[in-house]
Amino acid sequence: MPRQPVLEQLTDQARTGLREMPTNAAWLLSRVLQPAETAVESAAAGARGKGRKVKAAVADLTPIGGDSVDEQLERAREAAERAQEAEEEALDAAEHSRDLAEEVREASARGKVRMAEVERELAERVSQRVAEARKAADQVVERERRAAEAEAERHRRAVQAEIEDEVEGAQRYADAAREEAEELVAEATEHLEAARRLADEATQAARAAAEEAQERARQLTAEAAEHTSEAETRIRAAEQMGERSLAAARELEDEPTNGGLESYNKPELVELAAGIGIEGRTNMTKAELVDAITKASGTGGR
Repeated sequence: MPRQPVLEQLTDQARTGLREMPTNAAWLLSRVLQPAETAVESAAAGARGKGRKVKAAVADLTPIGGDSVDEQLERAREAAERAQEAEEEALDAAEHSRDLAEEVREASARGKVRMAEVERELAERVSQRVAEARKAADQVVERERRAAEAEAERHRRAVQAEIEDEVEGAQRYADAAREEAEELVAEATEHLEAARRLADEATQAARAAAEEAQERARQLTAEAAEHTSEAETRIRAAEQMGERSLAAARELEDEPTNGGLESYNKPELVELAAGIGIEGRTNMTKAELVDAITKASGTGGR
């Protein structure tokens, strides 16, 4: 009977260790492989499998039928050995998982480095593509600018040529107009000189004519005065001639013929004809004067 407590103690310790071993193994795996979730899950699954094996071993310690205590202790020892093997396997698995986790971390780091390199390469490619696109765009813009400048230059030259033609035509027209104006000015100057000369001549002629007219007026005044005096003399002579003509006419009226006129000479007959207003008397002969005077005096019918 003294072995019973020892067996119970060993049994209890074996059961307690077996119960706690899967949990401890999982805890160890979680502590070792915490950074790598995938490896932890794999190790935990392995630990759970080992735990199931330990539970099966514990189940073998449970008295079945009429097994003796020695048999039970033997099974317990075997179970403890299997549990230790399982724990060692679990630790190996944990170490392997840790190695895998380290590889995962290294792969992750390499992936990050590679990703950074890829990002840098992609950024460089993007920058290069953008630079090439900008360069191509700049080249296109430069070609378009040059083409636009060339077209603008051609248009400017065409417009400049048109303007020069217009200016040249206007200049020719202006030169012709200027030459014509100069000719007209010269001609007008000549006309003006001629007009001035003619005006001077006309002035001189007018002055001379005025002087001559004044002289002529003085002469005419003198002549008029002289003619007036002569006229008065002639009037008096005419009156006297008229008186003599009347006397002669009376004498003719008293005489039956014109024998009295025959006694006058031609100048006296002319004066007598003038006294009674006979025209053309100076060109008449003496006989014609006698006849004209006779007819004018009305004595020829008697």
